[in-house]
Amino acid sequence: MSASPSPSRKKRVVLLGATGSIGENTLRVIAAHRDKLELVGVAARSNWQKLAAIARQFDVRCVGVFDDAACGEARKNTAAFPAGTRVMGGLAGLTELAQLPAADVVLVAVVGTTGLEPALAALAAGKDLALASKEILVLAGKFILAEARRHGARLLPVDSEHNAVFQCLEGHPQAGVRRIVLTASGGAFRDWSSERLEHVTPADAIKHPNWSMGPKITVDSATLANKGLELIEAQCLFGLRPDQCTAVIHPQSIVHCLVEFTDGAMLAQLSPPSMTFPIQHALLYPERAPGVDSALDFTRLLELEFRPVDEVRFPMLRLARNSMVAGGVAPAVYNAANEVAVAAFLEGRIPFLAIPRVVEQTLGSCPNFEPGDLSAVLSADTDARRVAALRVQSVSL
Repeated sequence: MSASPSPSRKKRVVLLGATGSIGENTLRVIAAHRDKLELVGVAARSNWQKLAAIARQFDVRCVGVFDDAACGEARKNTAAFPAGTRVMGGLAGLTELAQLPAADVVLVAVVGTTGLEPALAALAAGKDLALASKEILVLAGKFILAEARRHGARLLPVDSEHNAVFQCLEGHPQAGVRRIVLTASGGAFRDWSSERLEHVTPADAIKHPNWSMGPKITVDSATLANKGLELIEAQCLFGLRPDQCTAVIHPQSIVHCLVEFTDGAMLAQLSPPSMTFPIQHALLYPERAPGVDSALDFTRLLELEFRPVDEVRFPMLRLARNSMVAGGVAPAVYNAANEVAVAAFLEGRIPFLAIPRVVEQTLGSCPNFEPGDLSAVLSADTDARRVAALRVQSVSL
């Protein structure tokens, strides 16, 4: 295991997923704390030009490009990178970056399950893992946790809700926790009528009222699949029962979680809806430092509103809860089916309201079992995607 950095030296960071919204906010945090943080490795899916600009800005000599064609272009244009830069390609390149001897912490912010192998590699190398890709824990949570324990590495949640729970639980014994409550903005359509929802377009769905995120996660926010995945992740990450994990609608996205203890007292974590707050907490943990974005101004904050979740209107949350109770590979099937359905919606192949139907039908069609190893989970993931694709084909626009 790599030694923890001393207070006198910088914490060295590898960032996988540098060109997405999480990556961009991570770079803002690193740029603001160059005396405490150093970027030593960086990767993107395909935007090698933007990756080259990042490498020049932070003087990074180890970069990865997941897409083969884009990686080839990056290698043809090495002059765009700092002199002596190594350009690594594909999943093998991301995995090699995750194990860089110089790194202290690896932040995985790639979309979907691509980050699973690099995340496991980082833990196996004894690196702390800052996790922004919720699909990884949903798919293979017990294997991730086992690998972290085996190598003495820390899991540092980057999702705003899980980072908030992490902060509220610190110093409190688990036996004293009654439940956690994650907050959901309600997404782009929280105030739309059922009739309007029948005519939602992809352009409508990617306009989030509070957060700046990628298309897939923004659609997930609108269906509340995002919150369902977060509940599954929270159960795994914090060792909770399904009945201890719940959610409420909170349109302002100021309160990111509430933790209720057995005596009835509750702790909440509040910050503006900017990902720089949880990212900075994870990267600098346990140190605190001035934030990148402005803190809350209570002289201007007028109200904090909370609403119960209507699981008839938001069936993806009900399906996530059922998957948590079922256990086994059900959460992985839920995640895989959702990815397929959301992709089909964004491509205009199915209507918005068909997303939960595809997921529910896939969950009902795929056998559930307790996986003995990671390959069994990956096989269930593959099967679920195949079944979901067939369900998509049967949907009429």
